[in-house]
Amino acid sequence: MRKRGIQIVAALSVLILVGCGQARSTRAITGGLMGAGGGAAVGSITGLGAGTGALIGGAGGAGIGALTGHH
Repeated sequence: MRKRGIQIVAALSVLILVGCGQARSTRAITGGLMGAGGGAAVGSITGLGAGTGALIGGAGGAGIGALTGHH
């Protein structure tokens, strides 16, 4: 149950912070970087592995960043 809570907090943090960029490419890049950092942390805590978590989080963060609007 704790693992799921950490994943939810990381995902929400990425969603909130990616909306800060003006351009879609900026949001995608910052979302990818934040997702990679959060994914690495969650991956190492859950036993998935920091590298795998960073890849999954980075891809998810970049995708969410690219899809979100400025407002």
